Amino acid sequence: MITAQDIAALNTKFQDQQPKEILKHVLDQVSNIAISFSGAEDVALVVMAWKLNKDIKVFSLDTGRLHPETLRFLERVRNEYKIDIEFLSPNATALETFTRDKGLFSFYEDGHEECCGIRKIAPLRQHLQGLDAWITGQRRDQSPTRADVAIAQVDPAFSTAQKPLLKFNPLANWTSKQVWDYIRMFDLPYNPLHDQGFVSIGCEPCTRPIGPNQHEREGRWWWEEATAKECGLHKPSVIVSDR
Repeated sequence: MITAQDIAALNTKFQDQQPKEILKHVLDQVSNIAISFSGAEDVALVVMAWKLNKDIKVFSLDTGRLHPETLRFLERVRNEYKIDIEFLSPNATALETFTRDKGLFSFYEDGHEECCGIRKIAPLRQHLQGLDAWITGQRRDQSPTRADVAIAQVDPAFSTAQKPLLKFNPLANWTSKQVWDYIRMFDLPYNPLHDQGFVSIGCEPCTRPIGPNQHEREGRWWWEEATAKECGLHKPSVIVSDR
């Protein structure tokens, strides 16, 4: 069983390992764990884990604002791999109050944090309370705010004093090219929006295609500063090593 005290040593060990090796170690050591599936290119991570454990728990945030293409893609993965994806929805009362008071597009005026808090953070927090650890597809090349993402960490956003939550990011050292090489090598399904210029895919009102030489996160919350391009699911953390 991996504990919070093992994180420094694990980060040292994992730096020289491939995602599949990291996943195998983590899945062998932690039973109460699940993968977050955003419906983007982290399908590589989900399938990689599924090959190691057919009973892997997978969940996805259904914010109510996803592209139809994303929903169809999630359903395709669910059917092709017989994965029971658990869809997390926002609290109906909180969402109704929010949209009644501020409308459907208030984030263009006052930032995306409140909307993401209701549609993403709250349902995720509730779900993670029942887990000992979770796995994400975060990579260091995704954005400036993720440049220092650790492979293993005690989650700085969702841990509590009573219960530390472990978080693993096996793709942290991989580039976008490596992820797409994996998708193509194994002919994995992927979100068709990628073929339309979408790279980082979130909710429909907050996602757009990018042009040549643009960073992938420039297609998310494009009306805000680059340093604000996180919804709150992933707080940055310093990579801890015992070297």
